[in-house]
Amino acid sequence: MNESRTERNKAVVVEFLTTAFSSKDFASLDRYVHPDYIQHNPFIPPAKAGLRGFIAGLPDDTRYEPGAIIAEGDLVMVHGRYSGGADKPLLGVDIFRFEDGLVVEHWDVLQSEVAAQDTVAGNPMFTNPQTGRADRPA
Repeated sequence: MNESRTERNKAVVVEFLTTAFSSKDFASLDRYVHPDYIQHNPFIPPAKAGLRGFIAGLPDDTRYEPGAIIAEGDLVMVHGRYSGGADKPLLGVDIFRFEDGLVVEHWDVLQSEVAAQDTVAGNPMFTNPQTGRADRPA
């Protein structure tokens, strides 16, 4: 797989997560998710329709913020923050597999975010390397 396809896959994942979760705009989900999409999250119903219905049912203030993102071959992994509609933001590592240029499979690992001042190391659990800075406490 060439670098341009890898970069495209990364951009697709960020676009679809950000627009679907933050504004419930499903155009990119409709465009980039394979009709035979396989979902491995135990709380999201199967198939593309299940994902769409799950997101549509989330509170309107739900937001997604991408952090570190890596891609290799047909896999893209992104560390992101899901906020709104819950007591604490959730941090997740979402893993997507592409086939024929479309997202065909998804896994994730989720955990509640802990404020930096409440961690033993004093460092935040979420940073965004795309901003060119680490979100570290002063």
